[in-house]
Amino acid sequence: MSRQLSKPWVKAIRWLLILPYIGLLWVPFYNRVEPVLFGFPFFYWYQLAWVPLTAFLTWIVYRSVRHDD
Repeated sequence: MSRQLSKPWVKAIRWLLILPYIGLLWVPFYNRVEPVLFGFPFFYWYQLAWVPLTAFLTWIVYRSVRHDD
């Protein structure tokens, strides 16, 4: 039997899903070349870094709100 978080925590954890939208839709924040990482400009590696981060955040939310049927 999986342990579920209390109701207020579940609602708060769901707000983690908004972070990728905020981080990626605010383009002027990352629309630059410097700093370069492994030859990739900041513009590209910043967006690419959000891919595993978004998957991790989605996994956290899924684990906290799923129901055993």
